Amino acid sequence: MTPAAFRRLALGLPAACEGSHMGHADFRVGKRIFATLGHPSPGWAMVKLTPLQQSQFVAAYPAAFAPVGGAWGLRGATRVELRAATPTALRPALFEAWRNVAPARLASTPPGAPRHAPVRAALRWRRTAARGRDRR
Repeated sequence: MTPAAFRRLALGLPAACEGSHMGHADFRVGKRIFATLGHPSPGWAMVKLTPLQQSQFVAAYPAAFAPVGGAWGLRGATRVELRAATPTALRPALFEAWRNVAPARLASTPPGAPRHAPVRAALRWRRTAARGRDRR
């Protein structure tokens, strides 16, 4: 897995966008980070899982996933060694990390759904409601 492939997978999730956090790339849904890329070095990433999800991914793919050191790791922050990660291992981890922080209206979006469909629908509803044509 390359950093570019990780970026493509992360940005392929509904309403995901890329930002910057402490000098390296992060991936967010809304204002909440679900993954980072390039920390502590360019060949690494981090996904924000629950402790239970973390233990499952570490057990299934020990070469690719490991807990981050300290309290962050105890809360589910999980390091990803990109060289050892495959799309088969990483895609579900990214989806779970995304779902952990996504708003409820997006978290119910199935994988593979159009990227911004729920956001566009919400904006369309706001425009029609603002014109006095509320379609509830």
